Amino acid sequence: MVATRLEACADHRDLARTHAHVLRFHLLRASFHWNALIRCYLRLGRPRASLSLYAQMCRSGATRDRYTLPLAVKAAALLFAFASGVQLHCTAFKLGLACHEFTESGLISLYAKAGLFGSAAKVFDQSAHRKLGSWNAIISGLTQGGRLREAMNAFVELRRSGLVPDDVTMVSLASACGGLGDIDLAEQVHKCLLQAGRSGRLEVTLSNSLIDMYAKCGRTDLARKVFVRMSRRDVSSWTSMIMSLAVQGEESTALDLFQEMQLDGVRPNKVTFVAVLSACAHGGLVDEGMNYLEAMTKEFNLVPTVAHYGCIVDMLGKLGQLEQARTVVETMPMEANSVVWGSLLGACEKHANVEVGEWAAKNLLDLEPWNDGVYVVLSNIYAEAKNWREVERIRKLMKDRRVAKAPGYSSSLT
Repeated sequence: MVATRLEACADHRDLARTHAHVLRFHLLRASFHWNALIRCYLRLGRPRASLSLYAQMCRSGATRDRYTLPLAVKAAALLFAFASGVQLHCTAFKLGLACHEFTESGLISLYAKAGLFGSAAKVFDQSAHRKLGSWNAIISGLTQGGRLREAMNAFVELRRSGLVPDDVTMVSLASACGGLGDIDLAEQVHKCLLQAGRSGRLEVTLSNSLIDMYAKCGRTDLARKVFVRMSRRDVSSWTSMIMSLAVQGEESTALDLFQEMQLDGVRPNKVTFVAVLSACAHGGLVDEGMNYLEAMTKEFNLVPTVAHYGCIVDMLGKLGQLEQARTVVETMPMEANSVVWGSLLGACEKHANVEVGEWAAKNLLDLEPWNDGVYVVLSNIYAEAKNWREVERIRKLMKDRRVAKAPGYSSSLT
């Protein structure tokens, strides 16, 4: 009864009513009921509430079982609550659940997210009979942590173990291939999928990962083939394809695809507009970019983020419209981050704008006082303007700080 009502909860309001009903009639009698409630909060994106419920469950004296610990570990990972994760790991040992598949994979994911790959490997290595979930967790963790070759090696070991990879495995593998930019490896992964009997009918998430993989390898033609063959596309499918085209300089095609997306009845989200504005930035399409930024709020009721304003700054900077870019930074409804300041500084280097360059450098150093590359770029800006006195001052400052000569900032955010 309790579990059924919780599974039927579609939003936070439904959950609040059901939770109140459970408390009012004292229905949290067994671990099963606690687990159902914790799981429901997780499903609706409330990991903090899930972890709080787990703590209440501990205080109540209810028995924590093989279903409870994985839920709590997942909540801790989503919250980056690594201290709580370590405590949960200790609890798993005490209860004899540390080697249970779901607990094990959850702990691997948690440690990998924290960058503690040694700890993740220890959890992975402790089991003599690893399940696919643990392999997926270690491959995903290595991929997300940028340890791409290690992720590929783990996949090879998985195949040698005799286990059959699933879509979760292949999504991580495609991401690793994309990160490496290895087109030969990418085509092998795709071939592996086709040989597994998934000819042309891949799940949406897996197809999206293939689009992203080929895009990162610079092969928009192959990304487009995957996209065209999809029987069903979600917003991520369209967004990945638009971004792929934008990054490769096919901004006109990218914007045409955005229009096609809307005609197909798919509503764009904030990430889609980052892709669209990136296309405008790559193509120097200022009027179009400004119109799309305005349309976000007026037509789609989406509030632009620093990433969207950053695309506008990038677009204006590339064209040398640095005063306009400065105005955007000064008037946007949030503080610029280091990516925006770095983009603006790179544009000032390209166009030898001393005034805006000094302003961008000061603000970037306020955010990243350790970033010695700022001095290198600022010195280059002064040199382009033939302001040798300032060049000498910066070089002396660099010498005092023992800053090595380094490449300048890129003016591109994408």
